[in-house]
Amino acid sequence: MRTPVRWALALAMMFAGVAHLTFARRDFQAQVPDALVEKLPLDRDAVVVASGVVEAAFGLALVALPKERRRIGAALAAFFVAIFPGNIDQWRKGRSAFGLDTDQKRFGRLFFQPLLVAAAWWSTR
Repeated sequence: MRTPVRWALALAMMFAGVAHLTFARRDFQAQVPDALVEKLPLDRDAVVVASGVVEAAFGLALVALPKERRRIGAALAAFFVAIFPGNIDQWRKGRSAFGLDTDQKRFGRLFFQPLLVAAAWWSTR
């Protein structure tokens, strides 16, 4: 089961990375925390582009670097933890994106992130 989960994560990360850079760029901007762009010399689009590149690289690395699988999995789990504040900010500020157009949907999504952390860790051990 670990291999199919790892491949699913890899494909999802590559897809998300491409989405960040192309058709879903505006939706991803809704997940960039206000505090991040207010405190640092960044804009929402720069954060989305950078995270898209990182996500695509994670997806590629999961399949192209099998000897580094454990490290990549740990780094991906940490990445999922690092982007969690964006999900919280989206829920708290009531920003609609990706069909998350109610507080209940945005709140429900928060419980999905720990599953991603667990999948990244478990599938790479």
